[in-house]
Amino acid sequence: MPDVISLRQHAVSIAAIFLALAVGMVLGSQTLASGLLSGLRDDKSDLQHQVDDLQGTNNQLTHDLAAADEFNAATGGRVLHDALANRTVVVFSTPDADPGDVEGVTRAIVAAGGTSTGRVALTQAFVDPAEADRLRTAVTNVVPAGVQLRTGAIDQGSLSGDLLGAVLLLPDGQPPLPDPDRDLVLNTMSSGGFITFPDGPARPAQLAVVITGGATAPDSAGTADGSAADGNVGAVVARFAAALDGRGLGSVLAGRLGSALGSGPIAMVRADSALTAATSTVDDVNRAAGRISTVLALQEQATGGSGRYGTGPKATAVTVGAAPAGGQPPA
Repeated sequence: MPDVISLRQHAVSIAAIFLALAVGMVLGSQTLASGLLSGLRDDKSDLQHQVDDLQGTNNQLTHDLAAADEFNAATGGRVLHDALANRTVVVFSTPDADPGDVEGVTRAIVAAGGTSTGRVALTQAFVDPAEADRLRTAVTNVVPAGVQLRTGAIDQGSLSGDLLGAVLLLPDGQPPLPDPDRDLVLNTMSSGGFITFPDGPARPAQLAVVITGGATAPDSAGTADGSAADGNVGAVVARFAAALDGRGLGSVLAGRLGSALGSGPIAMVRADSALTAATSTVDDVNRAAGRISTVLALQEQATGGSGRYGTGPKATAVTVGAAPAGGQPPA
């Protein structure tokens, strides 16, 4: 009998130990959970304060940017006064160009005393690498008598830019091509679906501005992520703008910040020393400051200069005549 009692006591003791452990674990976990929850609440509160501070900073910066735009828009007329006096400009736009940017640049040209001779809208077929052969065929079949295309202009951007520059741009003192020759080129490219004239037929001008969007859109033959297509389209626009430059007094390629990133057209120009030496670029055309810079860049082109303006990669200054990036005065 004593052995039986001892066994029962032993079993009860073991059970009591496990019960105590279980109770201790429960009480301990509750204490730990309470502490952890309190810590998470503190972290959440700190993070919320950081979010609120950042949101406040962002709101202030947005307000400051809007105020700067209002100031630039209000003073732009005085800044641009006679910058393009007696100058004519033909406006080209890519398929992704924002209509507001096109209209804003056109107004700035007029405010500077210049004359817009019309708008030529490049279509998706124009910039699509899959349409390159068809575009080259259309171009080479309508070269007017007396016009010699550059031997190095073989890609679709360079070739079409060279031809459109030959019929729509003219250096100082040189007469334009006869109307029938110009009309043949423009009508052929229009009927082929490569260009349109939103404001009616364009007339010859001394200078050209090409307005593009925030980034290139992938073409139909692009890769799954669009990267190869973006590069091809950006290159087409970049070479087109550069080819125009050689036919008149100069050209400017203006777009939004995205066009200066990756394989955007402005990025393509700035990555090529030959292109950037000829064509000026502006990467903030959606802002009043960028539209002012675009007109000042046209003025600079007319006198033989070029530059890279805005706030994007490889921009040398925020605008024409400003100190270059790094704070040193311009050379």
